[in-house]
Amino acid sequence: MSTAMLAGAPTGTSYVGRWGPRTPLTVHADHLTIESLMSALGRRSEEEDSPALPREVGRLTQRELTVLRAMATGASNAEIAADLFLSVATVKTHVARVLSKLHLRDRTQAVVFAYESRLVVPR
Repeated sequence: MSTAMLAGAPTGTSYVGRWGPRTPLTVHADHLTIESLMSALGRRSEEEDSPALPREVGRLTQRELTVLRAMATGASNAEIAADLFLSVATVKTHVARVLSKLHLRDRTQAVVFAYESRLVVPR
């Protein structure tokens, strides 16, 4: 069985939090190692076609997309605010804008939208 080397990248992108971009991870592995990891994780390989994101997602800012992902995990406004270093009022504004831009009625519809559009994948 082949081995893989993992090394965190000390410089580059910044860490945003649980729902946003993170520091990239560099993986040096051969094709068989990657395939066995993908199989063990139950994930599809990159060659397979994945459904495109709905057009509506393009209307959201990066922060609104991050808040939508957080909402989909069941986080409250206070939890999202703490993780993103925002005030609760700012999170409420982002939630309202997400609902408005996506023409959704409530948080429940936002969660369903996030899962159906594969913004969030069940664990």
